[in-house]
Amino acid sequence: MLRSFLIYLSQAPWAQHLVTGWRFSRRAASRFIAGDTLQETLPVVQDFNQRGIRVSLNLLGEHTRTPEDAAQVTGDILELLEKIPSASLAASISIKLTQIGLTLDESLAEQNLARIVQRATELKCFIRIDMEDSPYTESTLRLCRMMHQKGLANVGLVIQAYLYRSEKDLRELLEEGIHVRLVKGAYREASDVAFPKKGDVNANYDRLVRLMIDASRAVGSPVVSQEGRIDPLAAIGSHDRRRLENAKNYAAQAGLPKQAIEFQMIYGIRRDLQESCRAEGYPVRVYVPYGVQWYPYYMRRLAERPANLWFFLSNLFRA
Repeated sequence: MLRSFLIYLSQAPWAQHLVTGWRFSRRAASRFIAGDTLQETLPVVQDFNQRGIRVSLNLLGEHTRTPEDAAQVTGDILELLEKIPSASLAASISIKLTQIGLTLDESLAEQNLARIVQRATELKCFIRIDMEDSPYTESTLRLCRMMHQKGLANVGLVIQAYLYRSEKDLRELLEEGIHVRLVKGAYREASDVAFPKKGDVNANYDRLVRLMIDASRAVGSPVVSQEGRIDPLAAIGSHDRRRLENAKNYAAQAGLPKQAIEFQMIYGIRRDLQESCRAEGYPVRVYVPYGVQWYPYYMRRLAERPANLWFFLSNLFRA
């Protein structure tokens, strides 16, 4: 109930106006948001890189309202792409298609995505398309496939384990050689679309991880790129220790080398797991968001764990 309410608030304009008007809110959000600008975020990325951890940079924002706004975001992402090799960052980029026009017109999003992925291909960088809520699942899959059909292969997807359709989608994507990041899912979905029970989501997550590991083995267990700018075929996105241990155990049984799998986690959450996976010899990538459009993302983080909500409330009481 609480999770559903917080996810509802993440999409409510009145709540966004209220919460972002509180001066303490941005301070509380800084636990999960690296900075308002790329310049503020670069030291965070460099610190991760110095500790042997790769990064997925995400310029926050979703559901742009005009074609001009979508063009502006596309330009900002292209600038970010240029910064990665010039600053020698071990980083890839995550984007949302509603940032670049999907809410307005699918063909507009396709044009903007093609510009981004074309430049990423030239720079040998990787673009990860974040999966949003289920009304956008089909169009997100379609646009990613369009890029691959154009020969622009430096783009992959996120698949959410809580959706009933995800096993079929994942099997098809892996057969097509599209790189996938598997997560549980962070949106409010109806029970006819997604597993309503946590135990069922976990079971499906483990099942999908095994599919990813088997697919990687079937194509020769390609290892993570040394420069850290290309995400692997199999990226495991979780902060759930049990899910991580199950993935490690199955990968070992299947004979998948540690360097052929990457554990991906979120900035501000479970640094202990980031460090322990790295110390065990697994590649680790941290999703590092930045920008002024932080409200929807932050509310979804609060919805994930009660401890995150108490962190927010403690700042409220101190304000």
